[in-house]
Amino acid sequence: MFIIGIGTATPPHRYSQKECWTTLQSSTRFQVFTPRSQAILRKVLTGDNGIVTRHLALDHLQQAFEITPDVLHARFREHAPRLAAQAAERALAAAKTSPAEIDAILISTCTGYLCPGLTSYASELLGLRSDVLALDLVGQGCGAAMPNLQTARSLLAAGHCERVLSICVEVCSAAFYLDDDAGVLISACLFGDGAGAAVLSPAANSGRRVQWKSGGSLLRPADRDRLRFEQKNGLLRNILTPEVPSLAAQSVGAVLDDTLARNQLSRSQISGWILHPGGRDVLLALREKLSLSGHEVRWSEAVLREYGNMSSSSVWFVLQAALAEGAPGGWWWMTSFGAGFSCHGALLEVD
Repeated sequence: MFIIGIGTATPPHRYSQKECWTTLQSSTRFQVFTPRSQAILRKVLTGDNGIVTRHLALDHLQQAFEITPDVLHARFREHAPRLAAQAAERALAAAKTSPAEIDAILISTCTGYLCPGLTSYASELLGLRSDVLALDLVGQGCGAAMPNLQTARSLLAAGHCERVLSICVEVCSAAFYLDDDAGVLISACLFGDGAGAAVLSPAANSGRRVQWKSGGSLLRPADRDRLRFEQKNGLLRNILTPEVPSLAAQSVGAVLDDTLARNQLSRSQISGWILHPGGRDVLLALREKLSLSGHEVRWSEAVLREYGNMSSSSVWFVLQAALAEGAPGGWWWMTSFGAGFSCHGALLEVD
């Protein structure tokens, strides 16, 4: 399977962490938090947490405090289809592929729910054929890009499709929740909104060759409560624990080593590292576990700095950045991880 075109999209409004802190501090909601919670918010939004700006589906930051099931659902319903379609249009253009050539569309998300799913809305906006195979994938959190690709690979390998459109879209601002739990507060300061898309084919095109060669996954149900969503008062509430960076590092290392062994490769042969930018501490843990330099994780750090953690769509921004920079070819490792606790990886061969 070849990745023949990539596209990304974000909401038009971008906010700095300092703007978020100023708005939050002056809000009536801030006064309700305990002193400990206020200190956490101050530290995350004004300190060096690896994030400078985030794109949010908000016309103004005060909307972040409008937290009701109806308001958040409306935000997802308005922005998720649009972002998915924008990223897909850019991927199609990069792949020199028309909407009529798409045989299947797969969309992953965890920040909202629609029935019919996002594939219905995105297919309409893109003008896809009425007989397109549409699959909505939900509940896989930040790691969803890799299972999405694995599904597309199976469709292509079975000969059912010639072109598959793979999309991840997250409106994290439609899943904000505020209380005095440290994980909830950090989540509100960490996540941003965005979409990533790719056109996939069994054959390469005239662009740079990016071929999926192998992959692997790891599921740790015993650690499910370390990172997941729960429902509370009709709202999605993110459970985020301090163990996540070490869990991510251990899991990525295990999946990587297993995949390399199956393909008779060593870590030293990996020339490109496409890592999900889950947060500053996550990237630091990955660097330590994999013995990586700052230069080797520069694309992940750059995406985190400009966009924050966009959940499942983030890894597409990282891959796009590496390709845009003209990173050296060879074996690349692309990995995502999240709720479950789950971890996924793909061995890419890049010319």
